[in-house]
Amino acid sequence: MGVPFRILLLALPTVFLLSLVEAVVLSLRARRASTEPFDWKAMGLSMFDQVVRQLILMVPLSLAAPVLAFAWHHRIATISIGPWWTFALLFIGQEFCYYWFHRAAHRVRWFWATHAVHHSSNQLNLSAAYRLGWTGKLTGNTMFYTPLVWLGFDPKLVLAMLSLNLLYQFWIHTTWIPRLGWLETIFNTPSAHRVHHASNLRYLDANYGGVLILFDRLFGTYIPESKDEPCVYGLVRPVTSYNPLVVEL
Repeated sequence: MGVPFRILLLALPTVFLLSLVEAVVLSLRARRASTEPFDWKAMGLSMFDQVVRQLILMVPLSLAAPVLAFAWHHRIATISIGPWWTFALLFIGQEFCYYWFHRAAHRVRWFWATHAVHHSSNQLNLSAAYRLGWTGKLTGNTMFYTPLVWLGFDPKLVLAMLSLNLLYQFWIHTTWIPRLGWLETIFNTPSAHRVHHASNLRYLDANYGGVLILFDRLFGTYIPESKDEPCVYGLVRPVTSYNPLVVEL
């Protein structure tokens, strides 16, 4: 069992439990305020998506695997996680590669075919965080991390860092956490990620960072959340079906 799989396997029950607690609170709040009810079917669909995804991850086949293996075989060095700077280098390098993967996932149809599943929920809440799609191994998403493997980081370490990056992003899929002051200039926050999930024209294709928002600011893809235009979640052409095959494919 690989390190990334173990990390996600241990975290998954906690993630499900926290999203369930949030769902109960949001459902009660919506009922008292007579506002849009919490979408329990969408939450169930997200859970089903993640369970099936975990089963798919156990299959030892992917488009990216031979590419990463080739890069590791021809690496220019071997970098072990020891001194603090090696961890920092892997973290920044992984964040940089994630930014470009995420940007491509929105701008290149081949990758968007998988990533669109993550954006298909019409409500933004913690359960939307783990609706990630089933076809990532087919599209070769992890090939974007090939430079790190070629530099000398073990593929297992790279994928473990990616898993931690994705776990960080769990808590930012919320509408009830406000802007966080100066943290907005450095980190990917709930406010920044609300913009990322919005289908409003002014918000499309922005805020691609994982843990950090620095590369968005550097490459001109950062858009702040505006009080004048509330975020509308989901795809530009909303998905209204709860059929998992329709949503996934």
